[in-house]
Order: sequence, then structure tokens, then C-alpha cells
Amino acid sequence: MPNRLEPPPQAPHRVVAVAYDRLCTFEYGIVAEVFGSRRPGLPEDWYEFRTAAGEPGRLRAHGGLAVEADGGLALLQGAGTIIVPGWRGLDEPVPEPLAGALRAAHRGGSRVVSICGGAYVLAAAGLLDGRRATTHWQYGADFAKRHPAVRLEPDVLYVDEGDILTSAGSAAGIDLCLHIVRRDLGPEAANLVARSMVVPPHRSGGQAQFVRRPLPPQTGARLSPLLDWMRSSLAEDLTLQRLSDRAGMSQRTFFRRFTEATGSAPGEWILNERVAHACDLLETTTLGVDEVAYRAGLGSAAALRHHFRQRLRTTPTAHRLQFSRR
Repeated sequence: MPNRLEPPPQAPHRVVAVAYDRLCTFEYGIVAEVFGSRRPGLPEDWYEFRTAAGEPGRLRAHGGLAVEADGGLALLQGAGTIIVPGWRGLDEPVPEPLAGALRAAHRGGSRVVSICGGAYVLAAAGLLDGRRATTHWQYGADFAKRHPAVRLEPDVLYVDEGDILTSAGSAAGIDLCLHIVRRDLGPEAANLVARSMVVPPHRSGGQAQFVRRPLPPQTGARLSPLLDWMRSSLAEDLTLQRLSDRAGMSQRTFFRRFTEATGSAPGEWILNERVAHACDLLETTTLGVDEVAYRAGLGSAAALRHHFRQRLRTTPTAHRLQFSRR
């Protein structure tokens, strides 16, 4: 009998960050921290992280740093994921070799991601035409004027179009990177990275980018325990009257202060949390759809399916098949 040949080990998913002169240090640091740091307990099939120089010559970064990349644009070929962490200026043209390399890599099957102003680079390469995308809220009007073929969603944290993902400014890049880990390796891996970074493990991409009015510190402190209780009580009937009573406020005052604190009305915030909890249950348990709907506070499988179609553009079953690690 001939010896049975073992299949060759699968190469780790390669994530390549694009560096450029006047690199946005914070946005690049997010990518390196999430995908380039090994932590105890992470899956064996963790990412391989590399940095590619998006242009020749000396590359500087904000803060007086110099960047020494692992290689040039050739690193984009065959990459599993390519991330453009910001861009050096709204009026700064995107070098055609970089745009062409991004187009070629995307045609070859690479997932392409931008953080903050990096959306300008993807748009200049023509990768966002006809697609939904986002960027920092301050850039919304300018971006829409320069790139009218892009379906801009200026008020969300991030947009996942499958093979192309974009995020809003700075810290929203953390949410997007954790979303990618969650999508690739499951919620346990994403939660582990989030705990290590001391950030929330999951914020829905459709959440508002910013709070328009500053919240008085005492109000935030007053609502924080209530938000924790609401997250642990999603299966209960969370009426406005019950919540305002628990917060010790009138319904009108509670509604106003809750919206100021979270960027969402109470009902919208609760629904986002319920859908997120349903995602967790689908990914980490074998519960049936009816039981998931009940535990998440969505009432019925029909309601669960409706909200998944509306908010995630998928079904509970398809979400489980894509994300479950069981």
C-alpha cells in the first residue's frame, strides 16, 4: 500500500497594510495591533501581517516616524486582505501605480479595506463605484462631490460589502478590524482581541459615528449601569416607561439623554443590541432559530428573519453557516 499523502498545511491568511508618505500613524497602528500581534489563546490559523510601501522613496508617518516597509506593491499580489489606513490629504492625488495594484489585487480575489480617508484611495482606484461605502463624517460632502458614483453612507461606523469594506474615522477602524476578525475566525477570537485592547468587542456597522452634543459626565455615569442591565435583559419587555423609571427620570428627559449618550433612540439601540446578541447565539450555540429569537428578545423567528434582512442583508441560517466555528 502506498503511503497516504497528507494535504499540505494551508498558508495563513495574509493581511497587507499599505504605507505611504505622511502615513496616518494611528490608523496604521490599529491594523498592526489587530492583525500583527500574536496573543495567547488566538487560533493557530492567525493572520500573517505585512506592510507594503505604496510608493517609492522615503516614507514618513505622523509624529516624526520613518517607515521601513516589508516590500513594495508586489506584496499586494495574492494577499488575502489589503488595508489602506487613511490617506495623507483630501487634495492629494493617488499614485496610479498604487491604484492599479489595488485593482489588480481585487480582480485576483483580494479583499480590500479602507480606514477613514483611505476610502479616497479606493474610490480613486474605481473600486467603490456603484457600491456602498463610508468615510469620516467630516469628509462626507467633499467625498460625495468628488465621487458621485459611490453610494456614500456618511453616518455609519463601517460598511461591509463582502470583498470591499470601508470604515469611518480613526477609532471606527478598530470596530471594522474586529468585525473582520469576527467574520473570519469567529466571535471568540474577536472578543479575545477586544479584551486585550480594552475596547468593546462588537459595535454594529450601522451605529452612528458620533454624538452631536456633549453629554454631561454625571448623565453618562448615571446611564452606564442601566446600559449594562439592558444588555443583560434583552429578552424582557424594555418599555420606555420601565427604562425611564429605572433611570429615575421622566420619559421625555430619559429619551433625550439616552439619545445624547448613545447616538440612538432607546428603541433603535435595543434593536441593535438584540440583533447583535442573536448573532452571538447563532455563532456560538446550536440553538434553533425560534429559541435564538426568544433569547434575543425579538419574539419570533419571523421577526428575527425580518431584522436580519433589513439590517444585515442576510438570513439567520446563512449567518450561522458563514460565521459559526462549531
